[in-house]
Order: sequence, then structure tokens, then C-alpha cells
Amino acid sequence: MTYKGFVVNGTVRLPPEVDLPDGTPVRIEPLEVRPLLQLLEGLASLESDPDAPTDLATQHDHYLYGTPKRDS
Repeated sequence: MTYKGFVVNGTVRLPPEVDLPDGTPVRIEPLEVRPLLQLLEGLASLESDPDAPTDLATQHDHYLYGTPKRDS
């Protein structure tokens, strides 16, 4: 089975519903490394997009990394 997660301060974070026992061997493969400037340019272009989500500031991890939305 494959899970998608992201790295925060050097630690791999998986979605909360993933429950792997301690000691489970895993393989980590970066999916795509986007330069910070490219990422920021993409976010800046959303400011003038009428179809951009209105909760982007509070739900940025969801839109950038696909994590579950946080409770408002």
C-alpha cells in the first residue's frame, strides 16, 4: 500500500488515518521538489483568481500538500 505524506522540520508526516506500528520498514521517495520561488509565484497568482479557494490562508497545507482540511 502507498501513502502520501510530507516533511515538516525533517520528520515525515503521514495522514492521521495511517497507523503503522513502530519499527515498520518504509521507503521514502520524493515526489516532486518545487523551488520555493516557483511555489510562491503560484500562490501569488491565486490572489487575482476569482475561482481561488476563500480558505487558502487557513487551509494551505491541504491545498499545497493534500493533507486533510483542519477544523475551522
